[in-house]
Amino acid sequence: MYQRCAAVLCVLAVLGLEVAALGECELARLLQDKLRYEMRLQYMKHYFPIDYTLRVQHEEVLRMANVTRLRDKKVSEASLRYLWFHACSQAVLHILEVLPEKHPSRGYTQELSQLLDALGMEYSGYRQHPKLFAPIDDVAVPHPMSPQSDVDAAVADLVKQLHSGDSRLKAVRPKALLDNCIKVLRMLFRAHCRWDST
Repeated sequence: MYQRCAAVLCVLAVLGLEVAALGECELARLLQDKLRYEMRLQYMKHYFPIDYTLRVQHEEVLRMANVTRLRDKKVSEASLRYLWFHACSQAVLHILEVLPEKHPSRGYTQELSQLLDALGMEYSGYRQHPKLFAPIDDVAVPHPMSPQSDVDAAVADLVKQLHSGDSRLKAVRPKALLDNCIKVLRMLFRAHCRWDST
């Protein structure tokens, strides 16, 4: 199945079409394939200095335990996927910022960023909630959510903190950031996209 999605992506690239034509589940599956252990190990560990860390905001380190706590508070699954998207996008952007143009991990990280951008486009048609307007450079930027429901207040606050840059920082290895991305992706998208457990 992964090979078929990858083949579709290659055909779209050859035809000059954007990945954004794919739906949420297809994009999540492509991200899952791109975040395979071997690739994370090679590009986020082997190609970085030993014990290299990035200073990222506390909210960018979204772990399965964080999602479980939010689920216990009855936060909707759509809101959790939305939070995952923002946390993972920010993490990938931070990794990309530290990579020189010719770094061997740059192309891989740019591909992740493009897939996440396409996923962001998937969310762009959703109904907006007033709490989701986060100021970026003094301009209110809407963060969209599901057409059926507004984003939960807890998630709206977390997304706002993520984009504010006012949060405390912590040192995290690049591979650990992507390890969290893939674990939470599987947790949130497996049932939603009806993926089998393999």
